[in-house]
Amino acid sequence: MPDQPLWVFGYGSLMWNPGFPVAERRVARLDGWHRSFCMRSIHHRGTAEDPGLVLALDAAEGACCHGLAFRVESGAEQATIAYLRERELISSAYLETEQAIVLQGGAEVRALTFVIDTEHDQYCGGLPLEDQAAIIARAVGGRGPNTEYLFNTAQHLAELGIADAELNWLTTRVREINT
Repeated sequence: MPDQPLWVFGYGSLMWNPGFPVAERRVARLDGWHRSFCMRSIHHRGTAEDPGLVLALDAAEGACCHGLAFRVESGAEQATIAYLRERELISSAYLETEQAIVLQGGAEVRALTFVIDTEHDQYCGGLPLEDQAAIIARAVGGRGPNTEYLFNTAQHLAELGIADAELNWLTTRVREINT
């Protein structure tokens, strides 16, 4: 993408904690993928002995994921890519890809997007929601409680007007478990 702006698609913690210089932020849609707690977290929101769960993009026919597209500040592209690789590829469960996303308003751009490697041993797609809630309610990792990750993501989706029925259900259920 020489001479083109670098866009990054965020669907989880990147939405509320991008960690890189952002020139523009837009609601966007990624087709063919859905947001899912399908990755065991052994670093950030859990441990190897007691894994938590974090969101990943899992491919599914007919699916779509609404999130945020970030246009990186000009001149910060290489530093941003290096930062994101260090942050997101810590255990190689994510794959670094470039995906076509549709910005709110209809424009299409290519965006750096991290998706789950379904062959990786941290992949746990298809876990029942009740099992996800039980794990999220108790797990804690290097970046804090798994509940914090869930609640922050759900709150930011709500603030953006993005509906996610599974995250809403999980938020309610995890609060019930922890009361």
